[in-house]
Amino acid sequence: MTKTVLITGAGSGFGRGVAFGLARQGHKVIAGCHIWPQVTELRAAAKTEGVELEVIKLDVLDEFDRNNAFARQIDVLFNNAGLMESGPVVELPIEIVRRVFETNVFAALQMAQGFARQMVKRGSGRIVWTSSVAGLVKVPWDGAYAASKHAVEGFCSAMRDELEPYGVQVATVNPGAYRTGFNDTGMEAQDQWWDQGERVVKHWPVRELTRQSDPQEMIDAIIEVILADAPPYRTVRPASAEQMVKDEQTEIWERKA
Repeated sequence: MTKTVLITGAGSGFGRGVAFGLARQGHKVIAGCHIWPQVTELRAAAKTEGVELEVIKLDVLDEFDRNNAFARQIDVLFNNAGLMESGPVVELPIEIVRRVFETNVFAALQMAQGFARQMVKRGSGRIVWTSSVAGLVKVPWDGAYAASKHAVEGFCSAMRDELEPYGVQVATVNPGAYRTGFNDTGMEAQDQWWDQGERVVKHWPVRELTRQSDPQEMIDAIIEVILADAPPYRTVRPASAEQMVKDEQTEIWERKA
């Protein structure tokens, strides 16, 4: 059965890959992009590849953009737009923390709330959130992002039980480290503010991200969650990350302060 899927953060990374993957299978995809240049570029890319996409500007922080999106009837929301800003917690400017939470938590929640209302009235629908492995384990030097994804996990688990009686499904996808560029720029973002104040702890250890996986693995898993009749509530990839999460969640009961 053909589905109508709206994707936030479709201008790059997992959102873009999922948009093209679903469209190639014949599904109706509404690809939301953060800024107008991404809209123009994605439309041109779709035309070049012979793929039918409805591409819209959707800055999830913009009320007008959100309301424009809410006017559409969809089967699945892929709640994917996100922001990563790194740095040791003791040094993180509060403005940075607020910015991360505004995008990853509050705006994502507003998107989920808006579409959940139409889904509840209809008695069907699915909301798939991009969480992260960082929402399930400790992530030193990336506390703001990890905390935002822990918050996402809290909202998702609550929504899952609250919406199930109304025929609306909620699921999370939890990527580990993949070569989308997201992790690289998230680390680099720290350099924008690091020298603008006195620091008492060290900068994130300088290291190249060399252990990232091919994002196609995660894209394929997300598409499966979007389309499956009864997808799992949580999907962690790669398999090594799934095992690491399980091991750490077991170990934390024995951890000392």
